[in-house]
Amino acid sequence: MNDISTTPRRRGRLRLLLGAACAAALAVGGTVVAAPSAYAEADRTVSSNTTGTHNGYFFSFWKDSGNASMTLRADGRYSSNWGSGTNNWVGGKGWATGSRRTISYSGTYSPNGNSYLALYGWTRNPLIEYYVVENFGTYNPSSGATRMGSVTTDGSTYDIYRSLRVNQPSIDGTATFYQFWSVRQQKRTGGTITTANHFDAWARAGLSLGTNHSYQIMATEGYQSSGSSDITVREGTGGGPGPTPTNPPGTGDCTATLSAGQQWGDRFNLNVAVSGASNWVVSLGLNGGQSLQNSWNASVSGTTGTITARPNGSGNNFGITIMANGNWTWPTVTCRTG
Repeated sequence: MNDISTTPRRRGRLRLLLGAACAAALAVGGTVVAAPSAYAEADRTVSSNTTGTHNGYFFSFWKDSGNASMTLRADGRYSSNWGSGTNNWVGGKGWATGSRRTISYSGTYSPNGNSYLALYGWTRNPLIEYYVVENFGTYNPSSGATRMGSVTTDGSTYDIYRSLRVNQPSIDGTATFYQFWSVRQQKRTGGTITTANHFDAWARAGLSLGTNHSYQIMATEGYQSSGSSDITVREGTGGGPGPTPTNPPGTGDCTATLSAGQQWGDRFNLNVAVSGASNWVVSLGLNGGQSLQNSWNASVSGTTGTITARPNGSGNNFGITIMANGNWTWPTVTCRTG
């Protein structure tokens, strides 16, 4: 496997100092009542290596040298500044435990040189460092890595890569581990990241994440460069373990959620669960080369491109079999009331 020798740095072992969540309680007539969640912590600037919680979000900040700093602001917002005297730094806000959540983010990102804006996380068993790169500066992080395929999701195609780090610092000290990359072809600074789609695409390419997730943050990283960012992150609909909606619902009050079914060498099953309405129309956008082979528990029209499903009296859960023709990307899905 290729080791990207020009890849920015590796951070030393991070001490996961998970700050205890703030919880106040009021005693009323002998009954403990949780205090309102409107409590907000003041802005806080960090410039030395630390992790913790702030306004309900996990954060991580690391640098090896220089003048990088990160200011923790309201909710999931943080801002950062780093100068050319910084060798390598990375920081951001997110969650102490990664999962198949849908994530929305927005803000500004202004790098001068080598930098990434990415959803960034780690797993253990095995130890894996992963990036979903949304934007970057002068250096494409996939340079020198092994290309493993691609996935089309959230409005763009992401190229999938794997690289090997040998005896490098990690969250568990010096270790040898793989890096998984999804690098967006069309750069952006704002939108939705359907994490499950990347996890599934990596798995189909033979890239298995660990069973024990560490943190997952929307991170800014800089290497021998300068720049600034101001990013706000939050969890979108359908986050957490289990099936994840691939996009927000369409017109009407219904949501269609995809989950994986059985897979073979040439085709795969998907389960579709509809909630919020009993009179629904689900549209599934098949990807290039794919075709519908079979369906059950719904009335489905079309075989390629966009196919449409309607209830047939079998309830709000149905399934489809898709002939992959080499394309294992899940279709996009929307739901509207009929």
